[in-house]
Amino acid sequence: MQSENNLDESLQLREVQELEGHTDTVWAVAWNPVTGIGGAPSMLASCSGDKTVRIWENTPTPNTTSSSWACKAVLEETHTRTVRSCAWSPNGKLLATASFDATTAIWENVGGEFECIASLEGHENEVKSVSWSASGMLLATCGRDKSVWIWEVQPGNEFECVSVLQGHTQDVKMVQWHPTRDILVSASYDNSIKVWAEDGDGDDWACMQTLGSSISGHTSTVWAMSFNSSGDRMVSCSDDLTLMVWDTSINPAERSGNGCGPWKHLCTISGYHDRTIFSVHWSRGGLIASGASDDCIRLFSESTDDSATPQVDGPSYKLILKKEKAHSMDVNSVQWHPSEPQLLASASDDGRIKIWEVTRINGLANNH
Repeated sequence: MQSENNLDESLQLREVQELEGHTDTVWAVAWNPVTGIGGAPSMLASCSGDKTVRIWENTPTPNTTSSSWACKAVLEETHTRTVRSCAWSPNGKLLATASFDATTAIWENVGGEFECIASLEGHENEVKSVSWSASGMLLATCGRDKSVWIWEVQPGNEFECVSVLQGHTQDVKMVQWHPTRDILVSASYDNSIKVWAEDGDGDDWACMQTLGSSISGHTSTVWAMSFNSSGDRMVSCSDDLTLMVWDTSINPAERSGNGCGPWKHLCTISGYHDRTIFSVHWSRGGLIASGASDDCIRLFSESTDDSATPQVDGPSYKLILKKEKAHSMDVNSVQWHPSEPQLLASASDDGRIKIWEVTRINGLANNH
């Protein structure tokens, strides 16, 4: 195990507010992508084992420079089991929610009221994750039935399944689209990440590459992955207690003829976690946050000095902050704010959501 003595002592993760309302495990949080722009209030969605989705907004406190978070809507009576995943469309108008009831619901924000406009059916059982493509024209879902589904957004809020991808041999935990290309990645209980793209010969989708243990990949369940803002790197987290950083700069749909996969393992961040890592997210400012079953949140940054763990011809990352007891139970989700890179949201088995701010201890904290 690596020591944690290379922490940046000048940084702290300050709790801004704790959001209460869910009555069961909170599985995921998702920031609205157009949130907080032009003075608009920030908006956050959360989903839970209590079968509901909550929409939170921060609103300015009158006569002050501060603001506070409040629940603006509770989306209920649609899902009949745990809601495991939620994701906003790129324009911020639609919210997709994936549930153990085998459906994915699509909600539209109409003047602050959320209406369920579609229910996507087809998975045999629990839907574990949902993700929108960068264009907003494609939606991906995955589930315990080992499959990944790709849906095309049609006029009139219709959704058509255009491909069912059967490649994983176990429960698929997460799907995530590349931030600029129509490239999809999926993580599974089978210890692998699969990279999917449209086959050049037609409209069907195919697995372009499998990132598994045979190429320095994870050796246990892969729970989550996140791209950096430019899309040329991806970080993944696993039950094997490691984070892995991948070079994703090459379009895998344009494979070379040498048989080598285009995406490559760059480095492994190990020795910092002793319990399963459930969530990882890369901020626009370059920080990687992880949430784990040890109730902690950790922040990592790319190292530019020689004291970090050396990597052969590759980058290295160091732990810069560890927040002990961030929650009283497992941290299931960490998500950086899309436009304010110092803000982080987290969700936990303890039923709470927390908003955090990364600040310098001796510096001036921003008011939000």
